[in-house]
Formats: sequence, structure tokens, C-alpha cells
Amino acid sequence: MKKSINNFIKNNKLFISFVIICVLISFLLRSLTIGFYIDLKAIFSDILVSLFIGLFAYFIKPNKRYTYFLIWITFFSILSIVDYVYYEFYHSFISVSLIATTSMVGKVNDSLFAKLHIHQFIFLLFPIVFIFIKKILTKKSYFDNIELSDTKEVFKKMALIILTIFMVLIFSLTQNDKVKFSNFRNKEYVVKNYGLYVYTFYDLFKNETSYEKAAMKFKDYYSCKKDTSDNEYTNIFKGKNVLFIHAESIQNFLIDLKINNKEVTPNINKLAHEGMYFSKFYPQISVGTSSDTEFTLTTGLMPSTNGTVFVNYDENTYMAMPNYFNNLGYYTFSMHANDRTYWNREDMYKRLGYKTFYAKDSFIVPEDETSENYIGLGLSDKSFFKQIIPILKNIKANNSPYFGTIITLSNHSPYKENEKFGDFDLTMSYKYKDEEGNTLIGRSKYLEDTEMGYYIKSAHYADEAIGELFENLKKEKLLDNTIIVFYGDHEARLPKKEFELLYNYDPVNNTLKDEEDESYYSMDNYNYDLLKNTPLIIWSNDEKYNKEITKVMGMYDVLPTIANMFGFDEKFSLGRDIFSDEEGIVVFPNGNVLTDKVYYSDLYDEYITFTDEPISSDYINNLREYANNILEVSNDIVEHDLIKTESDKLGECLNE
Repeated sequence: MKKSINNFIKNNKLFISFVIICVLISFLLRSLTIGFYIDLKAIFSDILVSLFIGLFAYFIKPNKRYTYFLIWITFFSILSIVDYVYYEFYHSFISVSLIATTSMVGKVNDSLFAKLHIHQFIFLLFPIVFIFIKKILTKKSYFDNIELSDTKEVFKKMALIILTIFMVLIFSLTQNDKVKFSNFRNKEYVVKNYGLYVYTFYDLFKNETSYEKAAMKFKDYYSCKKDTSDNEYTNIFKGKNVLFIHAESIQNFLIDLKINNKEVTPNINKLAHEGMYFSKFYPQISVGTSSDTEFTLTTGLMPSTNGTVFVNYDENTYMAMPNYFNNLGYYTFSMHANDRTYWNREDMYKRLGYKTFYAKDSFIVPEDETSENYIGLGLSDKSFFKQIIPILKNIKANNSPYFGTIITLSNHSPYKENEKFGDFDLTMSYKYKDEEGNTLIGRSKYLEDTEMGYYIKSAHYADEAIGELFENLKKEKLLDNTIIVFYGDHEARLPKKEFELLYNYDPVNNTLKDEEDESYYSMDNYNYDLLKNTPLIIWSNDEKYNKEITKVMGMYDVLPTIANMFGFDEKFSLGRDIFSDEEGIVVFPNGNVLTDKVYYSDLYDEYITFTDEPISSDYINNLREYANNILEVSNDIVEHDLIKTESDKLGECLNE
């Protein structure tokens, strides 16, 4: 056996190098994205795929195998670069189902380039290393002296090794592993546990749920869905106008945030203090970002796990908020100063029920990007808000009541155009004592020229624009008999280190605080995730509510909550009226779950608690089952257009 192994190594150095390099590529990607974890299942999965690919090299002449191996190594290196950059945006991995959304990249190329860094191209070293290995082997006459092994014998032995590894991996799977792998929604989980290659090839060849199975689950779920009972907010806004303000990248940590005793978002703070402020409101977005927010908020369904609904499933039938308001006799519209084709809004809005879409061609947008009215992706929010006032006045004069969505644009990443964001001072003043014990005042510009600093300036500008909008709405009496629903559409995608800087900077020592400091704010994975919530505020000019709602809430809860307040029945949302007696449960597209008691991570299969009461394993299992059910039903609806084909077949609940 020793002689056999030595002979194999002697005659297969190039093949062994190929396998080792492939395993290292996948390991490095996992380490740079998910984190440094030595997971044996992932390593053996990488070995399995590398051996399988390398096996076919034995049908090629020895001097040609190098090219075959180099092509695969180069492909995996480029794939890793793409996945690494993609992960910086979405904390997920690229999928073939996203090919249809590549047309959106050109519209946000500044955001893309802002995420590009030289270290992301480290994977290009692997093809270079393989080229050097080939040169070394050539100098040692490896390709001249290599023995031509019996292809059939080698193939049989390698196939047996591959089969053995495969069977070991299969038998090591738990039931939970099988569920997570088959539903394929938590892409981080698949890459962490099975490596890049298994993930990529499974993504290419995975099958959809059969229509019959999806239809049965759909009918079971909605036949047994309980109607929400009335509460103190039932019908309180019936017949009123409603304007939704979709605020680009406004996160909740901005509320009441002060830099040197100056509020970053004073106008949004005012809305929060005067209205119903939902302080634990969480976006449930996937790769569709703003379009996912629009979809989930208006339909109560979850984003698709395959591509984006707005692009990949724009011909389906949905029951969305505009549809319901149309049925109440409302005039429905949306306003956004971007191209009407971006995120395929023009087509998708028809499916959601909007009667009119006031897009970029409805406004005067300067062609000169240096204009003060041009910020980031296009028309500045301040100019946009000024231009919508006459349109709103015309809508009010000719349509009553009305439902509209106003989508902001300026606070989009990258946030670096600070010269257009006013003179918000990021300097921190602090007290310290000198060597003689005298108290002195110091000033630190620790946030200048940082992503967090640029974001704060950008958010401050967006807040100023909101303030001007409300002044003009009030001046034109457009706030009378009108409900404002203000919400941040998704997180700003700032890295952890920026929050470390904001919360843990020590100006005296010009360092970050360590964990032993009593004022240290931990930025572990869980706290970082929980900081991704955005504000939701329901505000009325006619009556001030001055109420903070601390119950956890997801975007899929907005439709049932609004339905109760405006007095209409909705059928297909997967959320719940936030004012009902039911527990708040937020299911995220990756399988994570948040309640008032726990935050459960599907990736690590663990949770943190927010209460002193003991959490039973049954509670966690029920949460996991609830999340699986919600995500499966939603994905089936989207993939198979079940609202169109099965909604009239709902019957009595058979599960009670």
C-alpha cells in the first residue's frame, strides 16, 4: 500500500495540487465572508467535488491535463471574487436566478465600485500559484517521466474514494440539515456547511416544488388562517387619504441620535414623537432591496428565494395594498424620480394595482450632475419634493380619497457626496484632564472621511428634505384628513467597523473601547443584525398619538395593520395586525426569526434571549417550523402564481 501511495503521488502531483488549491479557494471564501470556521463537512464536500472534477482529467493526455485544471481553478477563483463582492452587499451568495437582475447593476454602479477593494482579488493568486507549480514540475521533467497509469484502474479507485466520501456526508446529515439544504433559502448555511462548490452546482440544478404539493400547502394554510378580531384601532382611519413615504436607507439608530448635542434627524424625530412610532420594525428584504420592501410591505408576502419578484415574477397575480384601496374607491399612485424601468416598476406596479406611476419623466431632472438638484442616482430629494406638490394638489382636487407612495432617492449608497449634504458638523467635543488634573475640552473629528460619517451627513440632508416636504404639505393643506406612513426601506449596509466607531470610540485615547469598558457596546453578529431595523411611523395632522410601540414587527405586518385601521379585509398576507393579541414574530428570508423573547439564527442554529424567563426547546422548534411554513407558502405563491389559480378553491380548515 505504501508503494502504491508513493507511486500515485509521484505520477499525480499536478492532480493533487489541483485538489488542494480548490479546497483552499473555498476555505478562503468562507473565512472572508461567513468567518473562520474549520467545518469538516465543508472541507470534505470541497474535496469530493474537486476529486470528481479532477477525475475526468484521466481521459486527457498527461501534458494536456494542466490546461484542464487551470481552467477550473481560474473559474473557481473568479467565482469566488464575484461571491465575495456580492456578499459585501447582501450577506449572501450569488445565484443563477439573479441573472435577470444584472440589468440593475448599471444604475447603481457607484455603489458597486464603493464596495470593490483590492483584497477581494486575492483569489487571482491561486491560478498564478498553479502556473508556478507547473513550471517547477516542467523543470523537474515531471511531464516527461510521468508513467501512463491504467486509466480504468485509476478511475475505479478514485470513483470508490468519491463514493465513500459522498456516503459519509449523506449519513452525517441530520433532519434539520436536510430541511435547510433542500429549501436552499439560507445560502450562507449551505456554503458554511457544504462549501462553495456544492452550493454552486446545487444552485444550477435544484428543482422547484411541484405545483400539486405547493397548491395543497397553499389551500391548507389559507383555509385555516384566522381572521383578526377588532381592536381599538379598527376603522380609525376609514375614508382618510394616505401617503406612504418610502425613505431610502434610513435606519432606526438615527432616531434621536445626536452628534455634539445636535440631532442628526430632527424632522424624523418630531414625527416619531408625535405619531405612532414602531421602534422594533424590521425590513425583510433579500437581494431585491427596495423592490423587496415594496413587495413585502404592500402584499404581506416574503421576497422570492429565487431572484426578485419585481423582475422574475412580474406577470403573476397579487393582492396588494393599492388593489385593496382601489376597491374602496381610492385613486392610487406612486412617485419616484428614477427611471420607470428600474426594478421593473412600470410593469410590476400594474400588478400591485397602482393606477398612475409618476416616474423620472414626470419631473425636471438636471442633466448636469454637478447641479445642486442632482445627488447620487439623480434628482435630489429637495427638488423632487418641491415638484410633487403641484401634482398632489391636482390629485386632491380631482380625486378623493387617494392612496399614494412617495419614494425618496438621495440617501442611496454610496454616501460620499457630502459637499451637497450641508454643513453638519461631525466633530465630537469631550472633556479630559491634563497631567496636572485640569479639566480641558477636546475636539475629535473621528467620523470625518468614514462611511458612517458620510452616511450621517447624507441622512441629515434627507431629513432636511423631509422637513421641507412637510412644511409645503402643511402650507397647501395637503395634510388635512391625510395619514402619513413613514418608513425606512432597508438598512444602509454599513459594515460592523463603522458601528464600532460610532458607539465605542474613545476620544481621549483615540482608540476603540475594549469589552472591559462598562460603556462598551458589543457588535457581535446578533447586535449587528438587530441594529438593521428601520423606523416606521404612522402620523396624522388631525390627531397626535404620541405612542411608541415596542412589539417586534416585520414589513409583512404592515398590510394587515393598515387593513384594520382603514376598514378593509385582506386575504393573503403572512403577517398579522400588530395591534392584535398575537405574539410579534418576524421571519427573515434567510430563516432567522425574531420575537419579543428571542432572536434565532438559522445559520448557527442558536439564539439569544431578551427575557429572564426560560426558553424551552419546544418554543424554538415551533419558531423554526413556523418560519419554514411561512417561507415555503410565500415562495410557492410567487413561483406558481397560486393566488391566480388557487384562491377560489379555499375551503374549510381540515387541521383543527
